[in-house]
Amino acid sequence: MQEKPLLAPNESPTLHEAQALVDTWIKTYGVRYFSELTNMACLTEEVGELARIIARRYGDQSFKAGETQDPADEMADILWVLLCLANQTGTDLSEAFRRNLEKKTKRDGTRHLNNPKLKNNTQR
Repeated sequence: MQEKPLLAPNESPTLHEAQALVDTWIKTYGVRYFSELTNMACLTEEVGELARIIARRYGDQSFKAGETQDPADEMADILWVLLCLANQTGTDLSEAFRRNLEKKTKRDGTRHLNNPKLKNNTQR
């Protein structure tokens, strides 16, 4: 019997929807959430895996034979664990992101525009 995917290939969930999808997945397939401490360690591990890819792709190191080179998958792993932690701590990431964007805009609204180090820089 083919299981129905929780998310269709063309769907782009909001942060709120992503939190609900992760919660549904955990309750359906994951038995329960790992502890917050375990998830924090998992988040750190996933960030390290992304750092390895970035260091090899944009830094001076080269990839080893058979080594994962896809940063998107590692970024999705990071998002997954972050969504788990948000669910576990009762954090609404949509609201937290909105507040954070507002804070950054108030604090840094002109700071970066007036930073001479950022002018005429051809990097992204």
